[in-house]
Amino acid sequence: MTIHDRWTAETLLVSFDEHLRRTRGVCAGTRGNYVKFTRVLLETVFADGPVEPADICVRDVVDFVGGLTVRYQPATVELAATSLRSFFRFLRAQGLRADRLEDAVPMVPCRRTGLVRHLDPGRFEQLIASLDSSTPRRLRDRAIILCMARLGLRASEVVQLRLEDVDWRNATVRVRARKTGHGALLPLTAEVGAALAGYLQHGRPTTAARQVFVLHWLRIGAPISGSIVGRAVDNALRRAGIDAPIRGANLLRHSLATGLLDHGASLREIADLLGHSSLATTRIYASVDVAALREVALPWPQASS
Repeated sequence: MTIHDRWTAETLLVSFDEHLRRTRGVCAGTRGNYVKFTRVLLETVFADGPVEPADICVRDVVDFVGGLTVRYQPATVELAATSLRSFFRFLRAQGLRADRLEDAVPMVPCRRTGLVRHLDPGRFEQLIASLDSSTPRRLRDRAIILCMARLGLRASEVVQLRLEDVDWRNATVRVRARKTGHGALLPLTAEVGAALAGYLQHGRPTTAARQVFVLHWLRIGAPISGSIVGRAVDNALRRAGIDAPIRGANLLRHSLATGLLDHGASLREIADLLGHSSLATTRIYASVDVAALREVALPWPQASS
């Protein structure tokens, strides 16, 4: 298709998605979000008619993002704004626009106010120590939690973990697709390896599923969903008697990251472990390391007499 052809919303979105996949290496989940918000913009501006990318004006963009702020939380509006900026850069790369319309996308206020919510080291280890293996389901949940707390896996990465991703001989775990668009090879620690082996040998139902973690109730042997991961964390926190600032897998990832920072890990090392595509995401953890900031603060120079 040339720049003189008439676009429909669908053909333009397919081309945008392909650009994200092939040129930028964006993973499927992120591409889906970018396409979703871009689709809403195109439907808002052009309704059901043909799409003329050059006809999208600054007022269209500002009004669209402004309308989202009334309906959604800041984090969702920020994701929409990021999606539009990526789309407008795509239009320029394809010769469909010559200007920098992405600069017209408003900044979303109140981004990440306050400190990262996490468990302090004492409560973090209290949670780990409270995990038990008294039932097959708790064997599973213990292994799930350790994968997040020690390896930094996201809930979605836990769900997608397959039997062949665990290399017992070389003590590694392969994460197939992260938000960076690439996979990762993580070290399999003795603690996590023992938890996985215990579950596979003594807890996991007989099933043809290749996913490591499966259901133990109703659809026995079917792969778990993200809600099961979140429920495992919530149940463990409740049994440990911990009143956590947030729930779910992100609490464990945040706690792992801040603990590593306290022990001298660099932001680059933490970003690689957690699968962050940008150091800007990892820098949020620097805000909690007040002690480290005091250590590197330089004294105010004194004038010589």
